[in-house]
Amino acid sequence: MTKKPIIGILALAIGAAAALVAVAAVSWRERPASASLDLGGPFALVDANNGRTVTGESFRGKLMLIYFGYTYCPDACPTTLNNIGQAMAKLGAAADRIAPLFISVDPERDTPQVMANYVKAFDPRIQGLTSDAKTIAGVAKEFGVYYRKHDVPGGYLVDHSSLLYVMDGQGELLRVLPASESGDKLAGDLRELLGSKS
Repeated sequence: MTKKPIIGILALAIGAAAALVAVAAVSWRERPASASLDLGGPFALVDANNGRTVTGESFRGKLMLIYFGYTYCPDACPTTLNNIGQAMAKLGAAADRIAPLFISVDPERDTPQVMANYVKAFDPRIQGLTSDAKTIAGVAKEFGVYYRKHDVPGGYLVDHSSLLYVMDGQGELLRVLPASESGDKLAGDLRELLGSKS
């Protein structure tokens, strides 16, 4: 077989794979909001602001907006937290009915003090949550979150999935949103969900 047909076959395979990923992403985003997604569950994590243990019960009556990431993240995490901060500002008084939670997938470096200093740069209402590696792994598994540490010169980075989970006041999953949503779009989605649960 000559190089041309091989290159053509590879191009077709790559194109087909990209199309499947795109379709999967759209269908996931548009799935109905229901517990049938079977994501989420009870958790007990350390609130970086005060060192106290919080659980899902601590946020009853509010929508929980949950994002998994880490403070040393070079791109996705600061962008997402900035968008969350913008959304909270746009919601005005309605933001009081939302608990934005940033759960670390890098407990080795994300101590409560590090987390507290990091999240307040985006919005004082964002709560950084962390714990030991075993507890974090258990919570991540409940939410279907992928993360994996890999070495880079001078340290390591953590590859991780990047989604926003919106839970209702009873801890049931309402919707999974792409973490790339702008502050405007996120504010609109949250306003809609607040209306549907008021």
